Amino acid sequence: MKQRLYRALIRSTNGPTFSNIISRFAQSSLSRPFIKPYAKIFRINQDEMAGQWKSYPNLHAFFIRKLKAGIRSIDEQFNTVISPVDGVIEDMGTVNLNQDITVKGKRYSVAEMLGGKEQAKQFVEGTYMIIYLSPSHYHRIHSPLFVKKLNQYSLGKRSFPVNSLGLKYGRATLATNYRIITILQHEDVRLAMVKVGAMMINSVEVINQNETWEKGEEIAYFSFGSTVILLFPKATFEPQLQQALPVPVKYGEVIGKIKTKHHK
Repeated sequence: MKQRLYRALIRSTNGPTFSNIISRFAQSSLSRPFIKPYAKIFRINQDEMAGQWKSYPNLHAFFIRKLKAGIRSIDEQFNTVISPVDGVIEDMGTVNLNQDITVKGKRYSVAEMLGGKEQAKQFVEGTYMIIYLSPSHYHRIHSPLFVKKLNQYSLGKRSFPVNSLGLKYGRATLATNYRIITILQHEDVRLAMVKVGAMMINSVEVINQNETWEKGEEIAYFSFGSTVILLFPKATFEPQLQQALPVPVKYGEVIGKIKTKHHK
């Protein structure tokens, strides 16, 4: 019953018209008075952000704010994987033989997420990691490794919530929301980075078209709270987390290590 009510409510408010209204308002000067209460409600760390809240022309500009130069330390070891975003590692596990992952008790198809069984087969028995970004987080996305970009494409047309309620009651949000999938190569390891749009706005904006990425290089941003999913092939990723899930992380922090043929 709760699931049906949740889905009905979300679908009733999640159409292109309503999304466009919200988007236009957030990018207009009319939204500027909401910046200060937004920063207070979500406890934005203003010591980290570039500029003062008064310097932002609208709520959208504040939401996609940058950090002060040099405020974060980026681990430079070649085979360490850093968090590409500020967020919370909500889940991590193994892709099963059916190309599925289980998140919050629900099964998600990696084949559906990536757009086909052929794309998903390389990640069977590999590791997945899900990092959720709330409205309180810094929303720019960075490269988790020194990588070459092999392919990038988008799937899905609409976006529904990817918070805990969305994962619990939504219908395969991680695999069906609007998303941009990037296939990356780090030495002999091929990995996937899935940037999932959130409710009301297909919120992934790619700003970096380079074919190779330095670790920590800015590549995109979210215009709304969202999720990043990292997928690694079997026996190529060793997580390095200091506590049990869920784990809060900041962009630049080490979340694991890549195991390549040359660097075990």
